[in-house]
Amino acid sequence: MKINFKLQPAALKGKLERFWSISADKINQIEKTYDAAEGSPVFTVKGKYTRRGWTEWTQGFQYGSSILQFDATGERRFLDLGRTATVRRMAPHLSHFGVHDHGFNSVSTYGNLWRLMGEGRIPESPWERNFYELALKISGAVQAHRWTKTKDGGFIYSFNGPHSLFVDAIRSLRSLGLAHQLNHVLMGEGDRQISLLERLKQHATTTATYCVYYGDGRDTYDVPGRVAHESIFNVVDGSYRCPNSQQGYSPFSTWTRGLAWAMCGFTEQLEFMRATNEESITSLLLKAAKSACDFYIDHASALDGIPYWDSEAPQLYRLGDWQAKPADPFNDFEPVDSSAAVIAAQGLLRLGKYLGAKGERYFQAGLTIIDTVLDEPYLNLNSKHQGLIRHSVYHRPNGWDYIPPKHKVPCGESSMWGDYHAREVALYVQRIIENKRYLTFWGGK
Repeated sequence: MKINFKLQPAALKGKLERFWSISADKINQIEKTYDAAEGSPVFTVKGKYTRRGWTEWTQGFQYGSSILQFDATGERRFLDLGRTATVRRMAPHLSHFGVHDHGFNSVSTYGNLWRLMGEGRIPESPWERNFYELALKISGAVQAHRWTKTKDGGFIYSFNGPHSLFVDAIRSLRSLGLAHQLNHVLMGEGDRQISLLERLKQHATTTATYCVYYGDGRDTYDVPGRVAHESIFNVVDGSYRCPNSQQGYSPFSTWTRGLAWAMCGFTEQLEFMRATNEESITSLLLKAAKSACDFYIDHASALDGIPYWDSEAPQLYRLGDWQAKPADPFNDFEPVDSSAAVIAAQGLLRLGKYLGAKGERYFQAGLTIIDTVLDEPYLNLNSKHQGLIRHSVYHRPNGWDYIPPKHKVPCGESSMWGDYHAREVALYVQRIIENKRYLTFWGGK
């Protein structure tokens, strides 16, 4: 990608104001027309949100979007919408032992509300605070309970089973971090107290060790910064076996949204470790974060910072020198993934801030991506379309994404995780512009 080193956050102010206006309309549309009884909205088909997927992993993004809208604009009706929906509909997620996505559902809802109270953005209420804190404690412990031991630690296993480590789950560590910060532990057999921080550290270490490549000759395709979506372990002896991919092209290519989860997840854990004076795994996490971010900038993104769905997608060669020109969401060969772009942008921005003067390359890359997605063809100006950020892809191998007439690959649609993370990174940048409290999942400065 071509990084705009002259771009300043303040230059995005006008685009952000338009973004939040459009965002409000999209939230209102979904609230008026979507039937919650059908399950969680996942992605759009012909401009309308519908459900499809393995689990109810996007419901927190739906209601969390309303909470972020309030955070950015101060419009109380969005706070009321998000808070009411959290109380009414999110409880089953707290005690869900079958998933690895508590950081998505619980932190986006209960966590954001708890953070806003801590920041003084909503009135202090001891009863309400205790409610949010109890939810976050339960969620963090339940997530940590989903555990596979390895020879050198362990990990939170995916919904595929105890053999499976997803790189996505690096962002679910937020639930463990919050629960630990609230002085909670996981209680095991014989009243054994299990530290949530230690499980957080072990999972992060395992992910950095096995899901991220460093050019050490691990296999023929060991390119520094390449990320495997899934890592497979022998559950009998805890040994690592091989890479795999559920949503990418192959185990030896990089699914770009998985790469983005790594970029964002590692960098915010670096920030959390610094804030809590826990430095024991910092060097490994920093190595993983920088490797993934460098790979995104140098190998996985087009000129404007937008990636295609996989860095080695089989028909990319048909686009010629695709990295030397802006991504083309309407091409006939491979879809782009704007949701990967907005998640990656937050990771780049946070890494840039974490590194200070040495992080300019990353921070400016993040701003460059945001500048791109806050405009057409990604920002959705069509008032009849429920999506906020267009050209998101869910599961290319399974063929789940809608392909419009006269097109050969998915394009034009949105996803709940893409729209939520666009709002989250927009709020992050807006707070920097307005010199307000730095945005973190744990509410720290």
